[in-house]
Amino acid sequence: MLPIVNENTVNDVINDVIGDIHGWRKKMIHYIKDENPEINSAIIEIAQKSDLDPKAVATGAYIAYLLLEKASSDDNQIINFEE
Repeated sequence: MLPIVNENTVNDVINDVIGDIHGWRKKMIHYIKDENPEINSAIIEIAQKSDLDPKAVATGAYIAYLLLEKASSDDNQIINFEE
């Protein structure tokens, strides 16, 4: 089951992306290449085969990846919370 992406997570990601979307995308390419090379390869392949702008497709995929990663991290913090 995928984690629930809350409004705070969305706002954090938007703030990260909007400032310098081109630089952010380049940073994410390297990050995902190291973290999950199979996902990175799939994103690049889909972007190249798409009829749309490949950079836009890849950026959308990287945004979705980061949203899910942050939401998963938030869920894990809640599950592992100890008083």
